[in-house]
This record gives sequence, C-alpha cells and structure tokens, in this order.
Amino acid sequence: MTRLRVGDDFFNVVVEGQENKPALLLSHSLGANLHMWDAQVPVLTHHFRVIRYDSRGHGRSDAPRGPYSIWRLGRDALGVLDALGIEKAHVLGLSMGGFVGLWLLANARDRIGRAVLANTAASMPPPDTWNTRIRMARENGMAAIAPMVANLLFPKTFQDSSPAKVDRVRAMLAATPAHGYAACCAAIRDMDQRETIRSITNPVLVIAGRQDQSTPPDRGRLVADSIPGAQFLVLDAGHLSNIEAEDAFNCAAVEFLTTPEKVAKPVKKPPVAAKPVEKPAAEPKAKSSAKKATKKKAAKKPRKPKAPARKTAKKSAKKAARKKPTKSASRTSARKPARKPAHKPAAKAKARSRAAAKKR
Repeated sequence: MTRLRVGDDFFNVVVEGQENKPALLLSHSLGANLHMWDAQVPVLTHHFRVIRYDSRGHGRSDAPRGPYSIWRLGRDALGVLDALGIEKAHVLGLSMGGFVGLWLLANARDRIGRAVLANTAASMPPPDTWNTRIRMARENGMAAIAPMVANLLFPKTFQDSSPAKVDRVRAMLAATPAHGYAACCAAIRDMDQRETIRSITNPVLVIAGRQDQSTPPDRGRLVADSIPGAQFLVLDAGHLSNIEAEDAFNCAAVEFLTTPEKVAKPVKKPPVAAKPVEKPAAEPKAKSSAKKATKKKAAKKPRKPKAPARKTAKKSAKKAARKKPTKSASRTSARKPARKPAHKPAAKAKARSRAAAKKR
C-alpha cells in the first residue's frame, strides 16, 4: 500500500500487476474501501496493471470535512493517475465508483479507455433519503447504520447463504468515518449527470443487479441508453454484484475490457476522371428523321416552273367549253326534233330486191 499526495490530501493506493500492461483504475462503492475488489484482483492482474484506492472520506484516505461533490471525487481519481504518472487508464467502478466513472467519461474522456460501470445511475433521487442517512451517520455513528445499509446491499437469501462475505462488508461500513460517509452522501444527493453522459463516446459496459434495491436495473438501463453504443448486462444479484455474482461479474468485465476493437478498413477513393468535353446537344431523333425525309423528297422531285398566266387561262377556257354547252346551243336542241339515223346501203338493196320479187 502507498499513500499518495493528491492536492492537499493523502490517498491510500495499491498498485498490482506488471507495469507494461494497460492500466485499470478501480473505484469502490459508498461505505466500502479498496478491499471490496479483493475477489477481482487475481483475475484482473493477468491482463492489467490494477490501481485501486480508498475514496475521499473512506478507508485509510483522508476524510476532510464536507460536503463533497461528484466533481471533487472525479478530480481525486484523476489526481491518483497523475501521481502515478499514468496518462490513460480503463475504469471499473461500482455504485459511487460508477458515478465517478461517468464523470470521468464525460469530463476527461481522453484520459479514459473503456469503462465497466456496475450498479450505477446518472441521478439518485429523492433527496430526503440521503438527508436521512446524513443525519443518522452524524448523530448515531456508522456502527448504528451498518446493519441497515447491509440489508439494502444484499438480498436476504445471500445473507443466509454467504454470511462471511456479508460480515466483511458490514465491517467496512462500520470502519468508515461518519463525516466522510455523510459528505459522500451529499455528493450523491446533489448529483445529476443525465444530460452530460449523453456526450460520452468511449466504449462502456453497464452491469445491473436484478435484485438491486439501491440502483434498480431500470436506472442502469437509462445510463446505457444515454450512451451511444453502450452495452447492458443484468446479473442475478443485489447491489454489490461483484461480490454476490463474483464469477459472472469477472468474466463479463474481463471480456469487455480485453476484446480487441474492430478497426475499420480505410475506404479507397476512386481515381478522379478527367471531365469530358461538352458537345452541343443533339436534336431529338424524330425531328432529325423528319428533316432528312423532307430533304430527300426535295431532291427527288424538283419544282416545275409555273406556266405563264395567258396559257393557263386558255387551257382553263377550253376545259370549260368541253364540259358545259352554251345557252343558245341548248335552246335549239330543244326546239328541233332529232333526225332519224340514215339507213345503210346494204339495207336499201335488200328492200329493192324484195319489191321486184313481188311484181313478178
């Protein structure tokens, strides 16, 4: 363990794993300390250089008088990374640690890689709930409220089946400075990150507990829906899902944090072709074919020269004379009877021979 100075305060920090591995920052829940992650460290150190710390007002870190704010808690996390000379790290946070993770993603995204945020929310109404806890911690001390808080953290079935794990968390709660706990309660009471988290672009996995009374799955779903591309997973657990569903939690976190990113192949741009020289628009086919036909007719049949006016008048007069008789000719034909046609010479000779035969 190392005590690092961050600003005016000292923080209890533990660093485990090889220095050449990617850094992973762990941030614990309200009322706990860095030992909350004991079951995760052996698995995570295979892949990461793990940094865990006691939050302000918790464990062996300093607990100055509050109230605190999410901004202050987020700046503390960045201060720990700065003190260790770590430029960029992944984040694994649960409950209050998840609230800090959301602040880091929204306000210091260049310092964060991927993030696993468990049993978390963007806001935690109503304020009266937190005011009651603040008053109880100040008036009665942590030993008095530890059993009540433990009942909210774990379902009754898990308390009966795993009493040793529940007792360890109760001991963490009882050891937390009352004024530090109260100051962090005020930070959670005043937190509202519902709008700021919409700007997050980092890869995020949100884990919820099906039996979580403090941050039900619908609150985790709201966080995941507000972050583009965020994944959402529900485990069969209460509020401290990393303890109650240890194996499933570890597998989900490691898989998400270690899966290689899909690198999009660069799109090859087609070569820019030279612009063709613009030609005058051709006339429609129908019009051009009609023009061609007219030209052909004109070539085959040359125009005849017009006849003189006098010749044309004479011709028309002759035609009219042939077609229509004059008025005087029609009158004479009406007065005189038509002549009988003359007998032919052969007929006259036959008549004479018949008359001579009668006389004999």
